Amino acid sequence: MSTDPLLKWRPEFPILEKCTYLISNSLGAMPRAVYDSLASYADTWSTLGVGAWGKPFADNPTWWELNGAVGDKIAPLMGAPVGTVLVHQNASIANSILFSALDFSDIRRNKVVITDMDFPSDVYVLRQWLPEHMDMHMVKTHDGITIDTDELLDAIDDTTRLVSLSHVLFKSAYIMPAQEIVEKAHEVGAQVLLNGYHSIGIIPVDVTAMNVDFYIGGTLKWMCGGPGGVFMYVRPDLLSTLQPKVTGWFAHKQPFAFDIEHFDLREDAYRLMNGTPGIASLYAIQPGVDVLNQIGVDAIRAKSMRQTRRLIDLADELGYEVVSPRDDAARAGTVTVAPPNTYEVSRELIERGIIIDYREGAGIRIAPHFYNSDAEIEHTLYTIRDILEDGSWRQYQKSRDFVT
Repeated sequence: MSTDPLLKWRPEFPILEKCTYLISNSLGAMPRAVYDSLASYADTWSTLGVGAWGKPFADNPTWWELNGAVGDKIAPLMGAPVGTVLVHQNASIANSILFSALDFSDIRRNKVVITDMDFPSDVYVLRQWLPEHMDMHMVKTHDGITIDTDELLDAIDDTTRLVSLSHVLFKSAYIMPAQEIVEKAHEVGAQVLLNGYHSIGIIPVDVTAMNVDFYIGGTLKWMCGGPGGVFMYVRPDLLSTLQPKVTGWFAHKQPFAFDIEHFDLREDAYRLMNGTPGIASLYAIQPGVDVLNQIGVDAIRAKSMRQTRRLIDLADELGYEVVSPRDDAARAGTVTVAPPNTYEVSRELIERGIIIDYREGAGIRIAPHFYNSDAEIEHTLYTIRDILEDGSWRQYQKSRDFVT
């Protein structure tokens, strides 16, 4: 039997010693190096104090430059040029900045195309920013797994201002046909924003080759960077066209002029910055990104396709519904299964130290990453069988946790 070379990384993730961690689609495992990274943050603060904003320390640049420096580490994982990726606090803030910068005044282009499989928070923010004359056109799923490509492309027409979609659907892990979407949108004069939370770090992404206009992702999940690490890419030729209303002094060409009368936006990615960032998270992000850059996404993708295929085969063997694409090429890193009593089974799995999550209307999401073994996958599916057979799921019938 061949060995799995990626399992050599397991000792670098402490939580793997404590449980079966199959939830990297929600929160990636913390790299052990984060302890040192956060210690470096504390050392910088305690040594330089306010001087850290303008003076490098150890292996990190100045705090003023850190959002861009971390973005440059992320850039190779998405095929972005150096200097085009900037880190923000969370996706709602990044979306708000971008939507505030777009011009929606042309009443002839009054359509924004979305789907009913997008992450709701993205739609919440978009809805609040659209002027009254704008219409959100929602393309709906027919199977709870995919979006019909022809229906989606037909919805993108010469009245479309923006197409705002998830690159990978969070419930099913279906990979949207991003290249076709971008090409159709550009053909009719529309722009495209893709949410890459469920793509970067688990499938190859090349925003340059895709020619996508805007791409927002996060380190929270497959990138093992923890919360507070959202990143935004803007196609370089579009930066000068953006006039953000959500902004702050970090976006100013001369912030230390403290000129209250004049606000001159920077011409680089910092044009879309706002106020003072949370520095600690910028330190915590880096070890996970470093690991992914060392491994390479192609190797991660190859293992993911094999392991998720094994998950589907086991679910079929045990008679559980699969709510993810069966086509390996159309599936990202998660397999959603829906055995009987799905919610209750999910709670008992967690109680037994198998960390997954449950999504209403879909099922139990199981998300192996490069550090997971094949044995953990088999253990998880057979434990579902055991829970259903021994009836331990029944104790969760009367109440539901707020966080699932």
